[in-house]
Amino acid sequence: MKFGPVATAKAAGAILAHSMEAAERPYEMQMSYRVPKGTVLTAEHVADFAQEGHDNLVVARLETGDVEENDAATQLGAAVAQDPAALGLRVSAAGAGRVNLYALHAGIVQIDRLAIEAFNTVNPMITIATVPQYHRVDADGMIATIKVISYAVPDRDVIRASAALADALLVLPAQFASATLIETRVGRNDPSDKGRNALLGRLHRFGMMLTDRVIVPHKTGDIAQAISQATGEFVFLLTASATSDTHDVGPEALRQAGGRVTSYGMPVDPGNLLFFGACGAKPVIGLPGCARSPALNGADWVMERLICGVELHPKDIAAMGVGGLLKEIPTRPRPRASTP
Repeated sequence: MKFGPVATAKAAGAILAHSMEAAERPYEMQMSYRVPKGTVLTAEHVADFAQEGHDNLVVARLETGDVEENDAATQLGAAVAQDPAALGLRVSAAGAGRVNLYALHAGIVQIDRLAIEAFNTVNPMITIATVPQYHRVDADGMIATIKVISYAVPDRDVIRASAALADALLVLPAQFASATLIETRVGRNDPSDKGRNALLGRLHRFGMMLTDRVIVPHKTGDIAQAISQATGEFVFLLTASATSDTHDVGPEALRQAGGRVTSYGMPVDPGNLLFFGACGAKPVIGLPGCARSPALNGADWVMERLICGVELHPKDIAAMGVGGLLKEIPTRPRPRASTP
């Protein structure tokens, strides 16, 4: 692509690089109009610019082997979603060298990071920006944008970038339709509705329902029985007293029910006191107390991935420490930052 100033009289057929004012016909009225950048100039544009007094224009001209920005963006969008429905994606039409990608359904976004990096190193004029790995998205939420920065790019680079990007994005849908929340009580008073309502909101995003309410005493045997009898496909445990050890009441109840504890504790704050595992085919999450709030916490990252069928191991939890310091909750009883 050639880029730079040319005599206005020779600019027909070129792409205007900068928005400019041109004289509006009839010229006797001395009115003007704005020609936006990216416009392919016609003979009429050239005459109007000359009448306005512009002797030179900064333009771009495509050369042999160049692909115009919108055509390039369209090709790249097709490459990332060769079968859009299967990947849970919708690709927008191109405009100003940009194509946006949207989720067809609620879920989390799985990204091939190496593919994205390879794409972005082909040519600095060919770019893609995405949401973070495993970002929760609602139906029709934008998950990525492809932008061709210059007015044209070499065809060979479009081909290379397209090959790098194939199937690099996938929206994983929920794999479960229902869940059971087991709550515990200490003493005679049942827990408030706060925790259940917060979980209802989280599950609603994925189209999941909660089964009838289950409240049991804060005792290992009672919790174990409730886990064994849970009718939901996914089990959550919200205890009246925080889980403070891998052999505390909640994790021990899961083991007593015949399940297994995969991990306890996580380097995400708020959300440290979480454990998860499974009982048969049912994932089980022991929620931290902060899950009673709808604010983002570590439990969101774990439940969203497990709900969408992503396997989690202790090493995955350890990796959450980078970026795991979430925003402070004003009502938290023990602020994490205090003066001596």
